[in-house]
Amino acid sequence: MEPTLITILGPTATGKTALAAEVAYRTGGEIISADSRQVFRGMDIGTGKDLADYHIHGTDIPHHLIDICSPAEEYNAYRFLNDFKQAFCSIQDRGKQAILCGGTGLYIDAVVRSYKLPDAPVDPEFRKSLEDVSDEALTARLASMTKLHNHTDTETRDRLLRALEIQEYRLQHPEGFTRLPAMQHRIFGISFPREVIIKRIGDRLRQRIDEGMVDEVQRLIDNGISPQRLMRFGLEYRHVTRRILGECTDEELYRDLFTDIRRFAKRQMTWFRRMERNGVDIHWIDGSLSMDEKVAQILPSHHPQE
Repeated sequence: MEPTLITILGPTATGKTALAAEVAYRTGGEIISADSRQVFRGMDIGTGKDLADYHIHGTDIPHHLIDICSPAEEYNAYRFLNDFKQAFCSIQDRGKQAILCGGTGLYIDAVVRSYKLPDAPVDPEFRKSLEDVSDEALTARLASMTKLHNHTDTETRDRLLRALEIQEYRLQHPEGFTRLPAMQHRIFGISFPREVIIKRIGDRLRQRIDEGMVDEVQRLIDNGISPQRLMRFGLEYRHVTRRILGECTDEELYRDLFTDIRRFAKRQMTWFRRMERNGVDIHWIDGSLSMDEKVAQILPSHHPQE
């Protein structure tokens, strides 16, 4: 029989990690993170790692793909698929239940629909050949090669060049991609009314600022991560770095970041809805239910471990 992967997804501030940890506790399972920024060491508060959620009922829940590389490194969907495959197979070898948890739609979709992503190296000559080509022309070229699902690949010239690089490599190396093992999928999403999500985002942002998010970013800079690199991580790291550089006030930091996180949550939901339109069956769970009620929808026949 093919193993079953349980996936718990949802927009930011919906309590995904706590629910995944409870499911892992009741099944003796292990969590694989699907978050594009939680892979980086030292980026804890800003990425919402919520590491305390992995310790419940006196038990440390095993988790994977958190704190696996330096913020100075590049990490992408191809690396994620390879890291996911390694973690998933390791969990299966131990006879444990794997639970994928996160809010990065691309990463989750890549697993659920078994994307074929090539390991495309950086090609300096290819990039040099495009130096005099406008962003608009590059975007049109990319659109002619693949469907543009969102603005991520075109929001900066560097990302645009990288996306084109990957597509060119894919054409030249059609078999050079990661193959995931066969598996069954049970996918659950946590939902709240829009006004509740907005309040949860605001409360969580205040908490993160109080917990030392600005100090965290300052430590990263002190440890050699450039402000320009941190800004590329977006959201918390872009706005907090601007605050450290004196480009905004504390009030502007909260206001602008709150607005951007709200927009980000909307984009997350847009991605999940697109997954559904592409045939992915997501069972949505009311986030206002108690933990036991939410777990019961995922594990109707399971009970807490003794």
